[in-house]
Amino acid sequence: MNKVTVAGLVGAVAVGLGAFGAHGLKALVDAPQLVTYKVGVHYHMMHAIVLLGLGLYLSRIENKRLNWSFIFILVGVFLFSGSLYLISTREVIGLANWKWLGPMTPLGGLCFIVGWLLIAFSGIGKMNQG
Repeated sequence: MNKVTVAGLVGAVAVGLGAFGAHGLKALVDAPQLVTYKVGVHYHMMHAIVLLGLGLYLSRIENKRLNWSFIFILVGVFLFSGSLYLISTREVIGLANWKWLGPMTPLGGLCFIVGWLLIAFSGIGKMNQG
């Protein structure tokens, strides 16, 4: 599957989960859990847009750092946003004892940071080329 397709699917899932959070989740969780869920949706969608930009760029030009950036950001979406979705709904979906979900969130954040740094570093060599 190409990167633009992956980005489109990641974005579509973000919209679907955002709609679920706005309409279906309100009656099931308390306000702080809903805020946590919305943070997951926000980061999910922001990074879906980044994945789309990377995918479009990489469909024309090969760049190893940007390829790795795409991978790290995609993993970040799963770990960061995914863990927030599960943490905020764990009582509803029967995962109340899954305490290991908490550490997944900062690991996902670290993946986002690495992905962004790879984007930054991919431009360093280009600056000296005029």
